[in-house]
Amino acid sequence: MVGVSDKKFGGVIYKTLKKRKYSVYPVHPTREIFDGDKCYSKLSDLPDGIKTAVIAVSPDAAKTVVDDAVDVGITHLWFQQGRDFSVAMEKAKEKGIKTVEKKCILMYAEPVTGLHAFHRFLARLFNKY
Repeated sequence: MVGVSDKKFGGVIYKTLKKRKYSVYPVHPTREIFDGDKCYSKLSDLPDGIKTAVIAVSPDAAKTVVDDAVDVGITHLWFQQGRDFSVAMEKAKEKGIKTVEKKCILMYAEPVTGLHAFHRFLARLFNKY
């Protein structure tokens, strides 16, 4: 989870996925610990074998994350909705990385509950899922 924070949505995503028993690693350039877990400063510091990352950073920072993802062999990037990641996403696609954009991962990562379940219901109802 690139972009963990106490004050922004990246932290919420991390904590929710962790609670749902997903294997997640917090990534932040200056934090040492997040939610009681070791925090990694960049993707290349993560354990080997990670193939997917969720991005919740600024669009400018996301371009650097894409470069790091290419260097470590990440094959899938989820660009969290709410920002214009078009430049970083195109860069990722050019490098052969599969991408997801303009979608909230918490509407897809089972079990989906609460407000995200309602949003998913609406998205399905209006063919936006």
